[in-house]
Amino acid sequence: MSREYSVSFPDVFAYLLMVVCFPLNPLVFLNLIEPKAINTLTIIGFIIWTFGVVLVVYPFFYFRFKGGVKKGMSYVHTNNIVTTGLYSIIRHVQYTGGVISIFIATPFIYPHWLFVVLGIPGIYLTYLGTKREDSIMVEKFGEEYKKYMEKVPAMNIFAGLYNKIMK
Repeated sequence: MSREYSVSFPDVFAYLLMVVCFPLNPLVFLNLIEPKAINTLTIIGFIIWTFGVVLVVYPFFYFRFKGGVKKGMSYVHTNNIVTTGLYSIIRHVQYTGGVISIFIATPFIYPHWLFVVLGIPGIYLTYLGTKREDSIMVEKFGEEYKKYMEKVPAMNIFAGLYNKIMK
């Protein structure tokens, strides 16, 4: 019933873009590019980065409490659909955190056109990863996950908050 998760070319390309655009940036530290530091943007960037990192780390702990993860297993081995907490706002908390902390924060921290250009395919490839993840979850959890998908957006925090507040 469950299929093996394989890494595709888009995954590898997305991971490569994540490394190149990561806030502890190899391109900047190796002096391959020299973005002009703008203090206000840098501060905003680190605030955005911190928010994204919280989203990335959140599932490590929350799935252990709510996901029915067996002792000794990784947090990704959930036995329940988690629909509470941040998962009542967006389905892909960790992917969203990755996009925010890498592809959105980095151009603020290091204002350079290259990070904006690389961020666009990075965000798109991450979004494709959420589509693949959804199909895996539908296979694992069936109709219950399909209903969850109808109620909760994949990555749009604003739509998720609006839905949560207005319903």
